[in-house]
Amino acid sequence: MTALLGWQTGSMTITAAADGSALGNPGPAGWAWYIDDNNWAAGGWKHATNNQGELKAVLELFRATAHVDDDLLVLCDSQYVINAITKWMRGWKAKGWRKADGKPVMNLDLLQELDEALVGRKYRFEWVKGHANHPLNEAADSRARAVSEAYQRNGAIPIGPGFVAGGPAPATKTAPAKTPATKTTAVKTAAAKVAAPRASADLGLFDFEVDRPHTVQVALSAEELGRLKRRATSRGVSPEELLRDLI
Repeated sequence: MTALLGWQTGSMTITAAADGSALGNPGPAGWAWYIDDNNWAAGGWKHATNNQGELKAVLELFRATAHVDDDLLVLCDSQYVINAITKWMRGWKAKGWRKADGKPVMNLDLLQELDEALVGRKYRFEWVKGHANHPLNEAADSRARAVSEAYQRNGAIPIGPGFVAGGPAPATKTAPAKTPATKTTAVKTAAAKVAAPRASADLGLFDFEVDRPHTVQVALSAEELGRLKRRATSRGVSPEELLRDLI
């Protein structure tokens, strides 16, 4: 199967299918996105729903291609996913992630992560009928189902090569004869107490010996730092403020 990449409106467009699978729904579940046999990825959970798999497939597709400037044409057989992203999400977000009836939206974590991943991207969605012999949709579906079946039998998970057509993502780059490059970000946290003093070598990241402000340093890969910055930008705050909001 060959990659479906073509020139549209003066720029390169990546055409990919995204699909999910859940045995029992909910049950052992998988997700997958597929461009061609050299560019695809899959994953899943021991217990999740089909809609979660569908959303996760799209999310991971956007994350995998975040380092390239190409447009994305996403083929989905899920009307829920297409409508959630292109029609409903803006209204849900304006209402504090609640539906028109006031009830909280389902799959909130995935939807919020998608909302962040879409910032600055050029994309469009196209519905395709599932199980109708569409080559890309069938390829994504078979890979998502393979993951759900692997979880069902406690087998090895086929994760795929990822997106290699656009070159390695920043997080995978390494310098010659050195360990993979990471960037460090620091955030000051409120003081915390531990039950008894311990040697500094035994302290964990969030263990503190005295009641005073501390600086916590976390090593992040370039990809992780990029996601942190994009999420902070989408919320109009600094990366440090975004981390403090988690406390």
